[in-house]
Amino acid sequence: MKLSSFLSKDTTILLAIALCGVLVHILLNGQYGFHRDELDILMNAHQLDWGYVSYPPFTPFIARLGLGLFGESLRGLRVFSALAQGVVMFLAGWMARDMGGRRSAQVMAAIATYIAPVALASGTIIQYMAFDYLWWVVVAFFFVRLLATDDPRCWLGIGAGIGLGMMTKYTLAFWVAGLIVAVLVTRNRKYLSSKWLWLGAALALVIYLPNLIWQVEHDFISLDFLRAIHARDIQWGRADEFLPEQLYLTTNPFTLPIWVAGLAGCLFSASLKRFHALPWMFLTTFTIFLVNHGLGYYTAPAYVVFLAAGCTWWEGWLASRSERLRRVGTGLAGAVLCIGSLLGILLIKPIAPVNSPLWEISSAVNGEVVEMIGWQDLTAQVTAIYESIPQEEKAHTVILAGNYGEAGALELYGKDYDLPRIISGANSLWYRGYGETEPETVIVVGFEQPYATHFFLSCKYAGTVTNQYGVANEESTDHTSLYICHQPRRPWGEMWQDMHWFQ
Repeated sequence: MKLSSFLSKDTTILLAIALCGVLVHILLNGQYGFHRDELDILMNAHQLDWGYVSYPPFTPFIARLGLGLFGESLRGLRVFSALAQGVVMFLAGWMARDMGGRRSAQVMAAIATYIAPVALASGTIIQYMAFDYLWWVVVAFFFVRLLATDDPRCWLGIGAGIGLGMMTKYTLAFWVAGLIVAVLVTRNRKYLSSKWLWLGAALALVIYLPNLIWQVEHDFISLDFLRAIHARDIQWGRADEFLPEQLYLTTNPFTLPIWVAGLAGCLFSASLKRFHALPWMFLTTFTIFLVNHGLGYYTAPAYVVFLAAGCTWWEGWLASRSERLRRVGTGLAGAVLCIGSLLGILLIKPIAPVNSPLWEISSAVNGEVVEMIGWQDLTAQVTAIYESIPQEEKAHTVILAGNYGEAGALELYGKDYDLPRIISGANSLWYRGYGETEPETVIVVGFEQPYATHFFLSCKYAGTVTNQYGVANEESTDHTSLYICHQPRRPWGEMWQDMHWFQ
């Protein structure tokens, strides 16, 4: 890539638009509180390792950098997620450029990518989806460049994207499966004899190797986790809406004609015939998720390449029409993207005042925002219970949290209240144990009485979880009782073996 082409006016415009997208994320990311998944990430950021039960190490590492730069600032820690989506915007525009799109196609592709619901949500919280989304797009970007330029060195970029993606979220493996099929069934089989393809594969393996070693050392515990969570999601019906969600969750509904045109164009249009491998890559990945009952949002980053292709096709189609029709078409596209942007931001970003009319709508559309409410209230309630415990018991008291959100919140906010050790059997928390001595008094958070009394002979009800807004979420509607428990039914060493659960 020549420096002059990178520093072109079109590139400068793309960078400016991407930076605006990042800025919008940052400005709007300071509302409510941390999401339960963020609390888990931040907790693991203090316990850096080459792997965790529920995800690879990349996101906690980024969160650790954020903690060093911004402390525990809500808006500050989410900067990296916002930046990741800014890079996605830029790469989407650049893919349109590699497909033959000029400035208008590049700008359209960047904006259409930005306003996808999953992309807007990914730029909101520091969670692995934000970076997983980025690495999918990085792999697609370098594959598009390979198809556009025939430069085999692009395999190094593909390999780096795969390695970093596997260090972020394991679902990237399905995108890799699509890439393999796309290579094997098209003329791109020629690259099988290229040293660059194998160097790219080696680079991916080297980047991913530390987590692979961690998995070996932990008996591939993440596979057990993924199987359990997948079975739970199917039982709860989370995959039932996979097909409908492709129309309104993976991309903004206002951009539906764009990606459909892009997909069709890569299949049938002469102007996009060099990119015939992309539909194979997408359809293979899509089919794997569909057959295996994946969640709808898993495919979201795969649509970016077709948004770029669709914008390129639309620009080319308008170019052959009359000046009046070009103006109408350009105005129509701009209006559609503006409306889609406004609605997407209002409904997905955490900006509505809690319990306002807009909140009632946005929280129904994006249910994740309700999981950002009430964590400090929970911590205050648990603190009041801890303070009620006799002083002589406090040295042997722990807090047993039922899920990682509760554990993360109590660890994050509990520092201000000098709370005792937080323990939990959830995911990687189990490996950290219950302490050097056996606890005698246990404040139980996140269990209903039958489960609490399964482990302890004596459990006294101590309160019910609420939040100041009266928002219904997992903490305020499920397993809401708080207990003070004594007399473990078995030695802690034995009980702890039965206290490992996946979430």
